[in-house]
Amino acid sequence: MRKLGLIGYPLSHSFSKKYYLEKFSNEGIKHIDYDLYPIPSINDFKALYINTANLYGVNVTIPYKQEVIPLLNELSEEAKEIAAVNCIQIKRIEGQSEPYLKGFNTDAYGFSESIKPLLKSHHKKALILGNGGATKAVIYSLKQLGIDYQIVSRKANGQSLSYDQLNENIIKDHLLIINCSPVGTYPNLDECPNIPYSGISKEHLLYDLIYNPEETKFLTIGKSKGATIKNGYEMLILQAEKNWEIWNQE
Repeated sequence: MRKLGLIGYPLSHSFSKKYYLEKFSNEGIKHIDYDLYPIPSINDFKALYINTANLYGVNVTIPYKQEVIPLLNELSEEAKEIAAVNCIQIKRIEGQSEPYLKGFNTDAYGFSESIKPLLKSHHKKALILGNGGATKAVIYSLKQLGIDYQIVSRKANGQSLSYDQLNENIIKDHLLIINCSPVGTYPNLDECPNIPYSGISKEHLLYDLIYNPEETKFLTIGKSKGATIKNGYEMLILQAEKNWEIWNQE
């Protein structure tokens, strides 16, 4: 039985486990399992992959997306630039006592591929709401797509505006707005990022990395202004399929 899984701590629920087990069932993929591996410390990871027979790939979630990097033999180009890993390929090479571990960041791929069909020529500048873990993957993607960006966080610094500094003109000047913050996630359905929504028009594209609820208040307000809206569900699906491709490549 070949094995895949998710490392993080704690792991109370997992999109990944449900997704892959359903995929295996629906596509008739046999002799493979996907499980959760809650490890209290990143230092427990080595024992996990050494002692878990046939473990050939894992996803990585909070709080280990950066902490795991020193334990890896190699990083892909995007993982190196983003400095965060959410997918690890574990190769067991004959004659070597320890597996070879390569880290990837498929969040960037999922975001890029899900937003590309919605981009228009006027989407030249983006506001990124929030400066958490997902923001780095979004920044990498925007650079690859040639889109300028401005981060908005709770406190202003040399790289970020604060929410208090936003005004209607800034909103009008940035026709792509991406919510990377957790504001509006279930069960806090009445919450939304504190931005001047009066500046949003039908030229805007609003993208929310949140997928539960399907339509956050941020997206609902944008839709009421005529903006194009998109949630993060397809991003998750695309990155999950990219993980599968990586784990099964030679």
